[in-house]
Amino acid sequence: MEAQNSKYKWYLLGLILVTNVILLAMPSMAMSVLSNELSHELNLSVVQVGILWGIGSLPAIFSSLFGGSLGDKFGPKKVLIVSTLLVGLLGAVRGLSPNYGLLLVTVVLVGAFMPFVFLNGIKTIGQWFPNSQLGLANGVVTMAMALGFFLGSILSASVMSPWLGGWRNVFIFYGLIGAFLCIPWFFTRSAPITKSATGQSVSMLKSIQYVIKVKNIWIIGMVMFCMAGAIQGVMGYLPLYLRGIGWAGLRADSVLSAYNLVSMIFVLPLALMSDRMGSRKKIMIIAGIMTVLGFGLLSLAKDNWVWVFVLLSGFMRDGFMAMMFTSVIETEGIGHVYAGTAMGIINSIGGIGMSVEPALGNSLASIWAGAPFVLWAGSALAAMVLVIFLQKKHKVVVEISDIEIALA
Repeated sequence: MEAQNSKYKWYLLGLILVTNVILLAMPSMAMSVLSNELSHELNLSVVQVGILWGIGSLPAIFSSLFGGSLGDKFGPKKVLIVSTLLVGLLGAVRGLSPNYGLLLVTVVLVGAFMPFVFLNGIKTIGQWFPNSQLGLANGVVTMAMALGFFLGSILSASVMSPWLGGWRNVFIFYGLIGAFLCIPWFFTRSAPITKSATGQSVSMLKSIQYVIKVKNIWIIGMVMFCMAGAIQGVMGYLPLYLRGIGWAGLRADSVLSAYNLVSMIFVLPLALMSDRMGSRKKIMIIAGIMTVLGFGLLSLAKDNWVWVFVLLSGFMRDGFMAMMFTSVIETEGIGHVYAGTAMGIINSIGGIGMSVEPALGNSLASIWAGAPFVLWAGSALAAMVLVIFLQKKHKVVVEISDIEIALA
C-alpha cells in the first residue's frame, strides 16, 4: 500500500502526538489541578467542583459515535481540521466564563467534541500504518495522552497559573495554541484510501449498522467499559484516599503523577514487543493481571507499599489501551474503513463506564476506605477475562505450490 510505505506517516504520527498532548490531555488535567483556585474565585462547593470534573465525559458517550462515523464518511482530515479548531476555541472560552453555569456549559461542549479529535487520529493511523507497525503507532498515541496528563498535572497550577496570571489565562492559552493546530492539519495529505472495498463512499448509517453486528467490537467495548471505568475511578479517588489516611497533599498528588509517568515510560516498549510477538492478547492479559493485583492490594497497602502497588498497576496501563485500540483496527471486517465508527461505539461504551464506576466506587468508601479499590480490581478482572474471548483476525496464507498449480 502506497500510504503504508510512505515516510509521511511519521510526520502525521508526530502531529497526532502534539495534538493529543496540547489540545486534549494537558487542558483536561489542568481542570483537576486548578480546581482549588477556580473554586475560590467562583465560590464553588466540593460537589460543584466534582460535577465540573466529571461532566465533560458524559457528552462523549453520544458524540463519540458521530465523531467516528463522520471520519469514515468524509475522511479524518476534514473532521480533524474542524474539531481541533472547535475544541481549541471552546477550551479558551472556559477561561472567559463569568460564572459556574456558563463554565459548566463550555466544559460540556469541549467534552462533546474531544472524541472527534482522538478517534480520527486513531483512524488516520489505521490508514497510514501497516499491521506490523500498528502497535507502535497506537503506543505513541497513548504515550502522548499519558505525557499530556503528566505535564498538565505538574505544570498547570505550579508554573502556568503564576506565569500567566491565574486559571482563566491558563485555559485561554491552552485553547488558542490548540486551535492553531487546525492549520497544520489543513495542509496534511489525505490517505489515498478513503473508500470501502466496494469502491463506494461509506454511509454513516450503513457503517453503524454493519459495525454493531461485529461480535469483537462489543467485546472490546465491554473491555473498555470495565478497564477505563476502573482506571478513571482510581485516578479520581487515590489522592483523596491518601489524604484521608494521613498523607500530606503534595505527597498524595505525587503518587498519581508517578502512576501516569511509569505508564508513559513503558508504553512504547510494550507496543514494540506486541508487534514482534504478533499478539495483542498476551500483552493485554498480562497487563490485566498486574492491574488487578495493583488495585486490589492498594486496598490494604500501608506506607511505602502504596508506591509499589500503584506502580504495579500503572506499569502496563497505557500499553493495555494501545493494544486495545490496535485490536479494533485488526478486527476482521473492520480495518481502516470502519475504524472510526468502531472506535466511536467502543468509546461510547467506555464513556458509560468512566461516568458510572467512579461514583459507584466512591459510594463504597463509607463502608471501608479501601472498598472502592476492591470494586475497581474486580472490574479490571472482568476486562481481563473478556480479552480472552477476543477473536484474532484471520490471515489468508497462499502456498507457493498453490500458485504453481494455478499457473500450470
